Amino acid sequence: MSARKLTVGDWMTRDPITIQDGASIIEAIHLLKEKNIRRLPVMHGREIVGLVTEKMLLGYVPLKATSLDQWEVHFLLSKTSVREAMNPKPYTVHAQTPLGEAAKLLRDRKLNGVLVVDAIGGLAGLLTTTNALEALIHFADQAAG
Repeated sequence: MSARKLTVGDWMTRDPITIQDGASIIEAIHLLKEKNIRRLPVMHGREIVGLVTEKMLLGYVPLKATSLDQWEVHFLLSKTSVREAMNPKPYTVHAQTPLGEAAKLLRDRKLNGVLVVDAIGGLAGLLTTTNALEALIHFADQAAG
């Protein structure tokens, strides 16, 4: 791989774990914890309808100062869909997008990840800051060794 041809597709996470838009916030929180991930593309069938992150979901969890007890909170979150918490217009890039361009988008917009879409707007993958750092480490190691 030469630096000129380095693309998002070379470093993205393929087949990311997703969640359907009708799933509850509780289901999304459990999925994030179970899979040890921080973001989920939100789908309606096979169509991308948004992105939900751990931070967005935790924004829906009431503070300890609430008058609700833990069972009421759990019930409320089990009845609230991820549609309520998701970003309905997440940033997207294509697999052919130069990695440097995608990294600048992550930096400039203070994002931790972007969805990677195919030519017809379907989900192809996910590019995270971790993926971009892995590329940087790879090439730094190559240059040093």
